Amino acid sequence: MDYRINVTYITFGGHVELQKYRYLYFVVRFTVYILIISSNVTIVGIILIHQNLHEPMYIFIAALLTNSVLFSTVIYPKLLIDFLSEKQIISYPACLCQWFLYYWLAVSDFFLLSIMAYDRYVSICNPLKYTTIMQKTTINIFLFFAWILPACLVSVAILLSAKRKICTFHLKGILCNSTVQKLHCVRSRIQNIYGLVVLVTAILFPVLFILFTYSRILVVSYRCRGVRRRAAQTCLPHLLVLINFSCLTAYDVLLSRLELDSPKIVRFIMTLQAVIYQPLFNPIIYGLKMRRIHNHLKKLFCRMV
Repeated sequence: MDYRINVTYITFGGHVELQKYRYLYFVVRFTVYILIISSNVTIVGIILIHQNLHEPMYIFIAALLTNSVLFSTVIYPKLLIDFLSEKQIISYPACLCQWFLYYWLAVSDFFLLSIMAYDRYVSICNPLKYTTIMQKTTINIFLFFAWILPACLVSVAILLSAKRKICTFHLKGILCNSTVQKLHCVRSRIQNIYGLVVLVTAILFPVLFILFTYSRILVVSYRCRGVRRRAAQTCLPHLLVLINFSCLTAYDVLLSRLELDSPKIVRFIMTLQAVIYQPLFNPIIYGLKMRRIHNHLKKLFCRMV
């Protein structure tokens, strides 16, 4: 007896002109994936190798870029397989797994950005207490909760979804994200309420905290001319990453919550942006804007040339 007859498969229907452009999609996507992995791994390696980068700020940057590598690995291999396949399908358990990993890493990014904002706040607003507050134990605790707490929050949502009956086996997107809830026969009120709780806890609170810390940094920078340049050099990259990530996350949340029936091409383009920009944007920003990392990158490329 074939065990596969009891497995539920979900079809992805969000691809645009796949039959016509499948090889172009594959080559472009594969190239982007290699760029994401190589750029993020390079900067993480530089941070790990060089002793002068073993500081809290750079450790948190390494953690954020590690998330980018994991996030891309969750998405890209399946996309590449789909581009070359006649049918773009995924089993329901695998879809739930991708959903979990997708949001676990996304929420973890918000927590890491919050920690990085706090690190900059202490460094600029309370420099004399910085070494006392940001000790190795504190850093390890922050990293632990930045990965474990999002996993716990998202896993509850996945478990609630796994128990529900599905009546639709066709997703309008190209990957398993919050649109999976549209497969259910009946939308769960408990799941909707819990989703709002996670939205507030995992996204709204971190964003508000980040804005608060940077407003305090801005006030201190305005009062003290000596810290303006330092604040601009270290805070600007974090703000750029936050703005980019928040815009893409807002679209993803609105797509599910407001049940927006956007055109297929719009959904396709926005999904591609979400899986390209953030993983590729982070190493570019930190590689160009963080002076120490930029200097080590220049030395590395000079040796290679």
